[in-house]
Amino acid sequence: MAKDKSTKTSKAVVGSLGTLGDYLKEQRLAAQLSLRQLADQVGVSNPYLSQIERGLRKPSAEVLQQLARALRISAEQLYVRAGIVHPDPGHGGGVELAVLSDPGLTERQKQSLLDVYASFLALNERDTPNPEA
Repeated sequence: MAKDKSTKTSKAVVGSLGTLGDYLKEQRLAAQLSLRQLADQVGVSNPYLSQIERGLRKPSAEVLQQLARALRISAEQLYVRAGIVHPDPGHGGGVELAVLSDPGLTERQKQSLLDVYASFLALNERDTPNPEA
């Protein structure tokens, strides 16, 4: 039974991150970079980058920034695909980008701030009366 649960969890992780990994691989191939070349430019190991591309690992905002820089693509696009920033303009975005781009914060601090911000947004959305009801 525990094995079934871990399999479901693994599939959920792969499903939620698959589009990010596919997009990264597509961009890497378009830039004519091998997995090893991109890993060297980003400063991560080949296996770790491979796991990101296959949707098995969730990269930090810092790694996403390095990937964007190496691939010469928008870091914001990677944040959206990774689920860090909401793609709709009405759901913030500016706050998340400001937090992620602040060099004075550690990765853990950035993630904590983003978690708190998301919880406030969810709380406000829940407490806002629905005019259609």
